[in-house]
Amino acid sequence: MKKTLKVLVVVLLAIASGCAGPTGDDAVTVKVKAVEQVQNYTYLLVKGKGPEYWIAVSSTEIEVGEKITYQGGMPMEDFYSKELDRTFDKVLFLDGFGGGSQQAMPPNPMQGATQGSQVKTDKLDISIEHESGIVSIADLFKDPAAYAGKTIRVKGEVAKFNAAIMERNWVHLQDGTEFEGKYDLTATSQQGFMVGQVVTLEGILAINRDFGYGYSYELLLEQATEVK
Repeated sequence: MKKTLKVLVVVLLAIASGCAGPTGDDAVTVKVKAVEQVQNYTYLLVKGKGPEYWIAVSSTEIEVGEKITYQGGMPMEDFYSKELDRTFDKVLFLDGFGGGSQQAMPPNPMQGATQGSQVKTDKLDISIEHESGIVSIADLFKDPAAYAGKTIRVKGEVAKFNAAIMERNWVHLQDGTEFEGKYDLTATSQQGFMVGQVVTLEGILAINRDFGYGYSYELLLEQATEVK
């Protein structure tokens, strides 16, 4: 039992330190060839040892010609940017990078990312129309036992997104409804999403989901996939 706990601690520490990413552990240094700015993201056309490719990070100031270094990332193919009105063959989404105007590698990706109902995500000023078969976030928090263990659909705006933590992507969804101050639903998925994107997700609702070490959830929509 002690050996198992020791292994678990080592694994969690490795995850928390951002040692692993879906594209590998090695640091990559590239030169910025072009910059596209939108509301929440900065798209960079970069070139390393191979062909040019696009990466995306949260909005940041950076100039063409600067060099940056990153690790990991989440690739998304055939990604359509509504703000740029273009489809990228592939974009690599990053939590952050070193070099350029940022002098350090990105902070611990676990920080504030998966603290369940303790996450302080600002309430969005939105009102999402619910079609037939969609459960509101308010209803989930009002009567979770009615939906526990069931496959349900929710529709909302992505308020926060964290990629590749504990082999899952973490999505915070809001639909404008709330119950007793609870308005943010966390979902896990293997798919990638953008902050500000309105999506319908289908998954299995878990209640009182506890991963240990302080990472627990009153409600968690697991194995979520986008319904189009």
